[in-house]
Amino acid sequence: MSKEYPTVREATQKLEHYCAYQDRCHDEVLQKLRTLKMTREEIDEIVVHLIAQNFLNEERFARSYARGKHRMSHWGKIRIVRELKLRHISKYNIDAALKEIEEEYLDNFHQFSTHHWEVLKEQNLLKKKKKWSDYLIRKGFETNLIFEKMQEFE
Repeated sequence: MSKEYPTVREATQKLEHYCAYQDRCHDEVLQKLRTLKMTREEIDEIVVHLIAQNFLNEERFARSYARGKHRMSHWGKIRIVRELKLRHISKYNIDAALKEIEEEYLDNFHQFSTHHWEVLKEQNLLKKKKKWSDYLIRKGFETNLIFEKMQEFE
């Protein structure tokens, strides 16, 4: 009778590929191992191996996550921090992630917010400002940046 669940070696190889394809956080790896029905001891053994072989690195994950979400999805710092906290990333790694986007952050905010202002079709200035600011708040940008930028449109 063959075992229907993977061996530790098979699971380790599977998780190496999983982590090599894209940076992962510990929570994602643990969730994947649980779906493979691994025991607690097997999970610990595999996670230790992944960390030792540098397949799993939370700081690298946090940095690439922040870069990607800021550049591609145009997220602000507030949303990035919230999402990283949901993934149980440490404050140290969150700070490192924010340093990763520090240089381009304001330029990207100004480009993105100006573009969004221009594409909004609302005629009423008050309603347009409300829609624009609500959108930027949902994207996770700081209210002081939004307020300062709004002053330019008056």
